[in-house]
Amino acid sequence: MTDTSSIADWQALAAKEVKGKDLDWHTPEGIVVKPLYTADDVADLDPGLPGFAPFTRGVRASMYAGRPWTIRQYAGFSTAEESNAFYRRNLAAGQKGLSVAFDLATHRGYDSDHPRVTGDVGKAGVAIDTIDDMKILFDGIPLDKMSVSMTMNGAVIPILAFFIVAGEEQGVAQAELDGTIQNDILKEFMVRNTYIYPPEPSMRIISDIFGYTSRNMPKFNSISISGYHMQEAGATQLQELAFTIADGAEYVRYGVASGLDIDKFAGRLSFFFAIGMNFFMEIAKLRAARVLWHRVMTNLGAKDERSKMLRTHCQTSGVSLTEQDPYNNVMRTTIEAMAAMLGGTQSLHTNALDEAIALPTDFSARIARNTQIVIQEETGMTKVVDPLGGSYYIEALTQELVDKAWEIIERIEREGGMAKAVAAGWPKAMIEEAAAARQARVDRGEDVIVGVNKYRLANEDLLETLEVDNEKVRQGQIARIAKVKAERDAAACEAALQALRDGAARPASIDNNLLALAVDAARARATLGEISSAMEESFNRYGTQPTPVKGVYAAPYEGDSRWQQVLDGVKAVERRMGRKPKLLVAKMGQDGHDRGANVIASAFGDMGFDVVSGPLFQTPEETVVLALESGVDVVGASSLAAGHKTLIPELIGKLRERGRTDIKVIAGGVIPPQDYDYLRDAGVQGIYGPGSNVVECAADVLRLLGHNMPPLEEAA
Repeated sequence: MTDTSSIADWQALAAKEVKGKDLDWHTPEGIVVKPLYTADDVADLDPGLPGFAPFTRGVRASMYAGRPWTIRQYAGFSTAEESNAFYRRNLAAGQKGLSVAFDLATHRGYDSDHPRVTGDVGKAGVAIDTIDDMKILFDGIPLDKMSVSMTMNGAVIPILAFFIVAGEEQGVAQAELDGTIQNDILKEFMVRNTYIYPPEPSMRIISDIFGYTSRNMPKFNSISISGYHMQEAGATQLQELAFTIADGAEYVRYGVASGLDIDKFAGRLSFFFAIGMNFFMEIAKLRAARVLWHRVMTNLGAKDERSKMLRTHCQTSGVSLTEQDPYNNVMRTTIEAMAAMLGGTQSLHTNALDEAIALPTDFSARIARNTQIVIQEETGMTKVVDPLGGSYYIEALTQELVDKAWEIIERIEREGGMAKAVAAGWPKAMIEEAAAARQARVDRGEDVIVGVNKYRLANEDLLETLEVDNEKVRQGQIARIAKVKAERDAAACEAALQALRDGAARPASIDNNLLALAVDAARARATLGEISSAMEESFNRYGTQPTPVKGVYAAPYEGDSRWQQVLDGVKAVERRMGRKPKLLVAKMGQDGHDRGANVIASAFGDMGFDVVSGPLFQTPEETVVLALESGVDVVGASSLAAGHKTLIPELIGKLRERGRTDIKVIAGGVIPPQDYDYLRDAGVQGIYGPGSNVVECAADVLRLLGHNMPPLEEAA
């Protein structure tokens, strides 16, 4: 035990040095972090040893001293040919596993020729419409030797079926296929929104994949339970931790309910966490996750220790990347990669410096990949197992996260499990409240982002970014779809699709497995859209209406002079118009990432605007109809997935066709600065990229509505 008088001496000395200032840090997780930790804080804690339950210090006894983590790069863009060439270059340069990013049309179960996806094809990942696309994607990459991770949830059945058949046609048996499919639909209903079907049939799909892979693909991980997208949507690390573990528990229950032995499939479940800039919190989060999963699986009846062992992939944060002063992103990614490594990840993707605004170039991807190689080869970090184990701070923080996350998990259990909690909507609401609160702290400068709200450059140089010719890719995909359909046995394909329709309409069983039926359809050259539609006939397509939180953004601004100026400006416009100024926040295309749209809707609502939150996945035509029916003054188009140059000009054109040039169109989100002039020429009147201060965005909108809003410097 530490001598208490020595602690008192330290407290007195520290207080004198900082003149009585409170040094405690109150984190967004609700954890009070002290400025000093001692042996007293960990006196009752025993983290054990690596490789032994509850695996706090790592899932393998030797960890990286025996073998370092797998270096992955999450990548995919435009065509299968382009993506294949990118993969092969990266593998030659030291990458050890593949991680495939699909475009949004593919995620949402649409073929590239569908009218709803004109702006999405090939823009944020690779377009996969047919088995031919999948075969090209892995051309020259032996699937019996390469571990392949695929981030797919909505269209998981056709994508996994294509992967299986691509392996077969390479001469690789299903039993030899190695890798992971994300297959995490609960997270989609909470934050990412690339779902297709309602929750109940979506959970049936997961169970069918568990069953099929457990019988036929012993080396393949049938689910990657993802907290990554929760943190990217604004969740605190505590929320990400608790909800991810609870999702995993729910999937295990569904697997058991479908007749599977828990110890036959649980050992091949994996996890996926985001790693942000709160360095020690992220290290502690991964350690806490292993403790919690061991506890959950023990409670669920697992006997095999492998079933209780949480293995995880990690990816450095996309949200922490900045458009402004982007070379700072290299340092951010390095810090986050070190946190993932010190936390004990099994594989890692490092984001490229330009991913705040575009897909990575070869130049930026090489820096991101080499970040991991340098850590592995040059630093000596891999020589010691769990090098921060025993740290007073790390051990205390790990236990704090375990205890606080367990409280949330117990609430979920009391209310009937994560599926019911997701249906009730409170996890999503918690995350959206955390996102709005974070944005307010950034806008007020309470959370510092170097180069954005502090140490800002006077002038920003444009960063060279990768751009995909969406129309060229789409036309190429349409031609390939037509070729596949012309050359296939149409009767055999239709018979396979009808068997899938019939299977979706009947209860699940060993003899009525949707993935098995989809594999038959893939062999018959059915397209991804056809396979998805066959199930949609029974399951229907799911949609939700955003409901932004209220009051969270406004709370920190009480007494702020600039905030008051904006409130007064909104009231002045209201007096002149006879009603509140009205904003439609529109999400066009198949991009389901709605953090930015929800934050804007919440903040503008708190500032007094009348806000209409449009449903996800609208076409420009549907957005125009909603704008006219709602009587809005401004349409704010939120873009994240590079469809802005197609969808926003189409929206403006359709407003003009109806004679409504009076409705202002503004744009925000991930838009490269070099596209600003293109959008302005198309008629966009305000553009607000990553890092924009939301209060100043509102002030600018008031100017567009004719209010003489004073500039920022007059707010003091």
